[in-house]
Amino acid sequence: MTSSLPESSWLLQVFNYKLMDKIIILFTILSLISSTPDIKANPAVQRDKQPLAVVQYSLENRYAVESVNEVFKDNILLTLHLLKTNGTVSKPISWSEIDKAGFESSFTLKPAEVFAFHDDLLPEYKDKEVITTNAHFISKEGFKSDGYLFGDGVCHLASFIKVAAEKSGLIVKAPTRHDFAKIPDIDMEDGVSIFSRIGASGQYALQNLYVTNTKDKSVSFNFYFDGKTLTISVSEISSSV
Repeated sequence: MTSSLPESSWLLQVFNYKLMDKIIILFTILSLISSTPDIKANPAVQRDKQPLAVVQYSLENRYAVESVNEVFKDNILLTLHLLKTNGTVSKPISWSEIDKAGFESSFTLKPAEVFAFHDDLLPEYKDKEVITTNAHFISKEGFKSDGYLFGDGVCHLASFIKVAAEKSGLIVKAPTRHDFAKIPDIDMEDGVSIFSRIGASGQYALQNLYVTNTKDKSVSFNFYFDGKTLTISVSEISSSV
């Protein structure tokens, strides 16, 4: 069949189709760039000019059911809040000051110091200098339940910290893996199972996370939440600071 369009019109039509394809591709690329968190612009990273490691995890996809995801997210942020306030929290909890863009928390490990996710410790850590989240993941501390367990979501945070610590070259011990459920964005071997109760003595020490600073400088873990994504930046602190 012979086209009824003049050759010049046909060529112009082909050109327009190709131009539209390029425009669509360009807009797709720009959309992807704008939706990706800017690591370099993150306050936690800006403070650390040469961080040992930076990891980012969305708190929007912790669980497929939205209402359950909110529980997971709030429990993660509450743990970081208790870390920041040495275990003190206002009653009632001011969630608007915790679950918000710009929320920050941090901890620092001196050489040979240990971070443990909670205070029920294995014997090998009891004589060491230990920093914890100051949390036991119970309702009295403000932790939420999705109907199954108070504190759901804290295993996700422990797993994030494990990955960041290992990327930083620190010694990590997580005795019990989170094999009973996949944690989004975390490899199965990096999933950490966490459980604690006030006054427990060794009962839940295996469901804990231990990070030891084996470097000759202090190391800081900085947490920043932008409203959707949690960034963890790990850096060495100069002795002059």
